[in-house]
Amino acid sequence: MAGTINKVILIGNLGDDVKMHYFDDQNCVGRFPIATSESYTNKQTGEKVTTTDWHNLVVRNGLAKVCEKYLAKGDKIYVEGKLKNRQWEQDGVKRYATEVHVNEMTMLSTKKNTDTSNVPPQNQQPSVQPKSVAKEENDDLPF
Repeated sequence: MAGTINKVILIGNLGDDVKMHYFDDQNCVGRFPIATSESYTNKQTGEKVTTTDWHNLVVRNGLAKVCEKYLAKGDKIYVEGKLKNRQWEQDGVKRYATEVHVNEMTMLSTKKNTDTSNVPPQNQQPSVQPKSVAKEENDDLPF
């Protein structure tokens, strides 16, 4: 294989609301963490162990606005993107961060802005009652 690939696929839950940064009328960046977990049983103790990893996500422009509007802490999402490493200096100390720059996102479950006004109550009777059909006595049909 001659080329390389940098692709990340994650399914996880938001650890915080989306934090937005606006630069001008058209450009913005949203940042938020998601948690992914895996469980296994410890063979020696028989105890179920769950480990959680945290991932810092970065979304830009239109996708960032969608995330800000519809996502909240605890929501489950599917994301695809690529890993980016960055470094900066703060108070004389070098800092490092690894982020997932998201280019595709699917909301799997959301709590924010759920519109249920068009959904009828479950126990409500339909407004149109079905018409009763009278069976004819001289019905020639075999069924």
